[in-house]
Amino acid sequence: MLKRLDGLLQGDYRTLLYGQGVDFADLREYTSEDDVRRIDWNVTARMDVPYVRQYHEDREITAQLLLDLSPSIDFGTARAPKRALLIEMVGLVARLLTRQGNRVGAILYAHRVERVIPARSGRAHVLRILNDLTRRPKLQRAPFTALAELLEGGLAAITRRSLVFVVSDFISEPGWERPLALLARRHEVLAVRLVDPRERSLPDVGPLVLEDAETGEQLHVDTRDPGFRKRFAEATAKREADLARAFKRAGVDVLTVSTEEDIVRSIVVFAAQRKRRGRLRAGAA
Repeated sequence: MLKRLDGLLQGDYRTLLYGQGVDFADLREYTSEDDVRRIDWNVTARMDVPYVRQYHEDREITAQLLLDLSPSIDFGTARAPKRALLIEMVGLVARLLTRQGNRVGAILYAHRVERVIPARSGRAHVLRILNDLTRRPKLQRAPFTALAELLEGGLAAITRRSLVFVVSDFISEPGWERPLALLARRHEVLAVRLVDPRERSLPDVGPLVLEDAETGEQLHVDTRDPGFRKRFAEATAKREADLARAFKRAGVDVLTVSTEEDIVRSIVVFAAQRKRRGRLRAGAA
């Protein structure tokens, strides 16, 4: 899978993994190829010429993976459960980074922050993280996910400016939006949202018993009822809009990975869209 991603991205990982950079290195004059977000407006005002900040990006990155392992992650009706997507994503990102000499750490959350894995480099370290994830037992019941605890754990544990991946389905109690925004102020943050098609639409298959993956609460519904399906669709649309606003306010890009789609294709499409947005911003500047 990594070789396939290599061929499709053609080595251009910067559009996928790096945005504004990690550690400040130097200043130079702005060119048409630069991202407008890198402009240092204070220096530009003094020099009357646009200047951009340069960062150490390729060799000195510390990446942190904030991983949501709550029971809803084990849901899946298509190609694979969301947990399998999470493990695939961790493996791809970790190997892309560590084979360039960078370090990767992880924070694991179930119904609380359960483990903090220090950032290290090397293939053996990646395999240890993946082994931990695959061997970790699935939770049958847990309190409703409080994603804010995972994000606040990241704020407390990650002291050096880092590249942070928040991997979750973002099915959570309210209150995670503010710590996500705070995390994005201190670090380069990318949200990886895991989704399944049945979370967005219900088929007309008659009476069903729906069970909350986390609390175990059951609800009898009749999917033949068009009124019920309409209310479900409206609630889903509202949730999608709320999530989009929260990510936009935090200034965080979102890579959405579905159980019904190929993860490599999703990554390549996201990287192309991110690169296109960067060119548009540069053109506008």
